[in-house]
Amino acid sequence: MKQIALLFMLTATVAVGEPQYRRLPVKEYRDKMKGAWLGQMIGVGWGQPTEFKVKGDIIPEDKMPPWKPEMVNQHNNDDCYVEMTFLRTLELYGFDASIRQAGIDFANSGYRLWHANKAGRDNLRAGIAPPDSGHPKFNAHADDIDYQIEADFSGIIAPGMPNLAIALGEKFGRLMNYGDGLYAGQFIGGMYAEAYFESDPWKLVVAGLKCVPPGSQYAEMIRDLMKWCRENADWTKTWELVEAKYHKDPRYTHDLCSKPGEKGAFSIDVKLNGAYVIMGLLYGAGDPDKTMVIACRCGQDSDCNPANAGGIFFAALGASKIPAHFTEKLDLSRKYSFSDYTLPKVYEVSEKLVRQAIVRAGGRAEKDANGEEVFLIPVHTPMPSACEQSWKPGPAANVRFTPEEMAQIKIAVNESRSREGNRQGSICDGDFNSFVVTFDGKPAKEDWYAIPLSTPMNVRRVVFAHGKNFHDGGWFDASAGKPRVQVQRSKGGAWETVGELSDYPATTASDNKNLKPGQKFTLRLPELVKAFAVRVIGKPACGNKPTQAFSSCAELQAFAK
Repeated sequence: MKQIALLFMLTATVAVGEPQYRRLPVKEYRDKMKGAWLGQMIGVGWGQPTEFKVKGDIIPEDKMPPWKPEMVNQHNNDDCYVEMTFLRTLELYGFDASIRQAGIDFANSGYRLWHANKAGRDNLRAGIAPPDSGHPKFNAHADDIDYQIEADFSGIIAPGMPNLAIALGEKFGRLMNYGDGLYAGQFIGGMYAEAYFESDPWKLVVAGLKCVPPGSQYAEMIRDLMKWCRENADWTKTWELVEAKYHKDPRYTHDLCSKPGEKGAFSIDVKLNGAYVIMGLLYGAGDPDKTMVIACRCGQDSDCNPANAGGIFFAALGASKIPAHFTEKLDLSRKYSFSDYTLPKVYEVSEKLVRQAIVRAGGRAEKDANGEEVFLIPVHTPMPSACEQSWKPGPAANVRFTPEEMAQIKIAVNESRSREGNRQGSICDGDFNSFVVTFDGKPAKEDWYAIPLSTPMNVRRVVFAHGKNFHDGGWFDASAGKPRVQVQRSKGGAWETVGELSDYPATTASDNKNLKPGQKFTLRLPELVKAFAVRVIGKPACGNKPTQAFSSCAELQAFAK
């Protein structure tokens, strides 16, 4: 596509007594704030089909998926929905919310999580309070990418306030990360904070670097990237240098979740994937497509990295300048998973929090000569967190939730399914447009989808919603019997069949009988059944590829009536 040059903002730093302030017209703030949220969704949507498909190698140019307008609606992606929990905590309790309250709210989230997020939330639900929930003593994923991919919010609501982005990392990033895993998110937040005033990606990276402890390996990685990107016009040469130091070298890929590796070796380490974000920004040369594509083609967590790069790019550019093909199918009425927030509500909450943050920082809003509202934001020098290393951590705080705090944690476990599949989503978020699959390229005799009930429940009705048909499966083969509904009558007990989905069509292994996405099927029980968990189980279909089989599910619900 035609290159779009980023417009350099001429917003001045002016002295208004002491301290100094930067002026940000509220209209401009709103445009950039919306661009940031949209850019994150655009980047993760574009990269999602490639996530972890290519590891320790560059994604070939002809394997980069073309942009499709529907890709923008990433309300069910963990890059986006986790941040809604953090925003909600701040909306309810303000910036003085404690890290323990943040932990309770995160523990009560219902969406699916992986790696550091999952380990951190499991710790919280087990009573291990933050910051120990992210400490390497309790969390083997402390240097994983998790807070990096969800720290966007911390800069989006901190225009020109890097210390707020750093502080939000100390509050929310320590729920699941430590050391470089924490600093990665503070780096991302620092770039977003500066993007309200600066569009030069080199200067944005410098601004982010100032938010990171200079003695950390994450800061070393940023300095390396700036040096290598200047020395090499070809981004693939820099990729090779990154691979050699931050994937293969055991002094930089430590014996944590991600191990030193060669081509094909998985890595979710923040330094490696953070390098890919920087490469997208610095080699993107002001072109949105190039920025996101390079961040994606570097491989590994190749949806999260263009999400960060795209969000920062479009924060600097502003929503009004985003090419129409990126947003033409945007669904403004759709809610994020396990949240009441739509995108317009996120905009509203973001501005509400920003107004609070500016006043807390010593700034204000005023009218200019034309009667337009302008934010005056104090200039403060970034003060990074203390330097810690996940592979040589300091002592844990050994803190636990009190019984009163544990009583506030209502959710113990998440939904589950027989096979992980290759699609993110949830089957208990109330969204019939999202779905999960069990696809792993292998056959299976049975597939199942299960939801736990937070408290024992008397169940009278169970609803299963079909996900989506594919050429090679995605439905249940009902030729030997309809999908069955099972319950656990005691916690962790045996599964007991209580009925079948009799209205499910007479599908076969290769014939889906034109099942529709989100189509619902219901079992109504003759009497109430007390259940601790519910699942639907059946034989997966193979479509036109009999060497494998899989199914899909959009939603699984249990009702007392």
